[in-house]
Amino acid sequence: MTVFRRMKAQSISRNIECHLITPKQIQEICPLLRVDDLVGGLWIPGDGVGDPYQICLTLIGEAKKKGVNVFENCKVTKIITQNDTIEAVETTNGTIECEHFVNCAGFWARNVGKLSEPYVKVPLHPVEHYYLHTKLIDGLDPMIPVIRDLDGYIYFRENNGSFLAGGFEPVAKPAFEDGTIPEGTEQRFLPEDWDHFHILLEQMLYRIPSLGNAVLEKLCNGPEAFSPDCKWIVGEAPEIRNYYIAAGMKTVGISAAGGVGRATAELIINGSTSLDMYELDVSRFLGLHNNRKFLRDRVKEVPGTHYALQYPHHEFKTGRNLRMSPIYPKLREAGAIFGQVMGYERPSWFQLDDDNDLETIDGFQRCKIAYTNTFSKPPWFEAVSNEYAACRETIGLSDYSSFTKIDLWSNGMEVVDFLQYLCSNDVDVSVGGIIHTGLQNHRGGYENDCSLARIAPNHYMMIAPTIQQTRCKHWINRHLPIDGSVAVSDVTSAYTAICIMGPATRQLLSELTDTDLNPKNFPFFTFKELDVGLANGIRTMNLTHTGELGYVLYIPNEFALHVYTRLIDAGAKYGIKHAGYYATRALRVEKFYAFWGQDLDTFTTPLECGRTWRVKLDKGVNFIGRDALLKQREEGVKRKYVQLLLNDHDPELDTWCWGSEPIFRNGKYCGMTTTTGYGFTFKKQVCLGFVQNFDSQGHPREVTNEYILSGDYEVDVAGIKFPAKCHLHSPNLPTKFPDKERDSYHATRDHQVV
Repeated sequence: MTVFRRMKAQSISRNIECHLITPKQIQEICPLLRVDDLVGGLWIPGDGVGDPYQICLTLIGEAKKKGVNVFENCKVTKIITQNDTIEAVETTNGTIECEHFVNCAGFWARNVGKLSEPYVKVPLHPVEHYYLHTKLIDGLDPMIPVIRDLDGYIYFRENNGSFLAGGFEPVAKPAFEDGTIPEGTEQRFLPEDWDHFHILLEQMLYRIPSLGNAVLEKLCNGPEAFSPDCKWIVGEAPEIRNYYIAAGMKTVGISAAGGVGRATAELIINGSTSLDMYELDVSRFLGLHNNRKFLRDRVKEVPGTHYALQYPHHEFKTGRNLRMSPIYPKLREAGAIFGQVMGYERPSWFQLDDDNDLETIDGFQRCKIAYTNTFSKPPWFEAVSNEYAACRETIGLSDYSSFTKIDLWSNGMEVVDFLQYLCSNDVDVSVGGIIHTGLQNHRGGYENDCSLARIAPNHYMMIAPTIQQTRCKHWINRHLPIDGSVAVSDVTSAYTAICIMGPATRQLLSELTDTDLNPKNFPFFTFKELDVGLANGIRTMNLTHTGELGYVLYIPNEFALHVYTRLIDAGAKYGIKHAGYYATRALRVEKFYAFWGQDLDTFTTPLECGRTWRVKLDKGVNFIGRDALLKQREEGVKRKYVQLLLNDHDPELDTWCWGSEPIFRNGKYCGMTTTTGYGFTFKKQVCLGFVQNFDSQGHPREVTNEYILSGDYEVDVAGIKFPAKCHLHSPNLPTKFPDKERDSYHATRDHQVV
């Protein structure tokens, strides 16, 4: 019920009517259901059904009235491009010249992606999807609601006087495993497999006892395509301009069609959508995700997640041990429990006990996977608490290797001019300087949020979030000078990145390098290439992305194990500990640091999240989004990024915040949380999010600092509202070892500029 309570709380932001109901109410709404084992349910009165065939006919008819040509039984054989831009489509009925192309070919979409040069990666794999039809049932109420039994993985509804029932079994059966997909829709249905369907049939007969008296009309096995993360695939292909994808609808294509169609039309007409679409954008994938064997393995568990209980920090079991840093075996031996991001195995935390027995498959040890499996106090709490303490009081060592790393350079100074146009901050810093900057779009929103280190007068290294590896390259490449004067290279896989953070890091690194690390020689937010141990060419940045003192070492892979071993050995006397992603995340949440993909998106501007001081608005330098930001500065912002500290919340007993919780100001809904976590120094739940000021019609108005600070706030955590203290700046965190250098840096808000 916690999931339903969270959904009910979140419904206020989507203006969807829904109600938590008791088993008795469930039976009143649908008398056919067995309810004696239920504790409750969620009812959406506005839910409904439609006839897919009739909807398609209607849409085609309306489209034809507007001049759209529809060709049936027309096979696409080749997609023609010129300069990586759509030019035409060859079909069995002839060639069609076009300026835009939409690949919405369902489970054929991946194969259609191969028809162009360069080919477009559409990571989908079909699975067998089973549903049954009964014969007509006398007296069946046509107004029975659509029933979804998530625990049983099944759904059913009334369908023209009969039952239609299907489901999403925990272990799905891949379709067309040999890679051969039938060309015609007449071969779309596959043979029945009653043994495989049995797990769903059992649940259907249990939840709807009267189904056992119905007469079977047919069992259908119609393949459906799923993406590796069970989300739709929408957006412009990174490989080809004006090539759009709308696929992977995971059985809900008809209900998704209106929104996906609108978003695709907006992309074609405006070049952008009216909602942030990153979670569905094709740029969230890498080439590895399009590997057919990877897809075949992953897709076995994907459909089951459609109805499965989605605990925080969900992890898949398949497709693991794929991308690993050179120090991965050492981290695994040290007790790392791994989460996967962009295919990369990244330590989430390190277990406290010595039990490090690992499952072995085909002679290769599998990693331990970071499952949370609760909405309350997580099992990793104590481990992360210890890692957090090391980062603040001694030394924490964290693997940052998954970060996106891109080199940009030119023969002359063209790269400087290019980055000045691409970035909202002033990139023309001294050699060795590091700046934090956004890459804004025409609305002023964040397409990327990154750090840039100036390696040489005409050479920069960009460090961006892991999930940006495809996306930011796409954005950069679309804006490169047409004369080829600026070169770009993805060096993500060339370097192992190790972050050491904590008050003793300078002493530790000083033992391993001849370079003077005194702040006057190597100040905060600067770069130097160091010798470390016996290795050379270590790109070292004096920052940590957590607000703690420390360094990130970008190490050529061949030196990674050597440098790691030297750091661990020399750091032992300082109390060095490994720190996983959850510990570094807790640090940045307490410090009020925004992160792209969690807090920042394509609609969030620097003015809304306290980063105006990082934007060169008054330097007379043009950049993408400047006009929009100047206009917003003049008119005022309509939402602000805040930090909320929860009161009266018992971390031992109460449900925790995990993101997307509604925020209330003076009893009225005013926004949603983005990132949340436990503040180990505050000893409170900490929520980051955006606050708005809605008028009586629900339209946002200007939000001022006075408005933010004058309200009384609550955060709705799974149906319980907890009072919260709202901040525009994170309170100073006490530490055993104060340091003026650390305290002078504010990643999200400058205390002097509000």
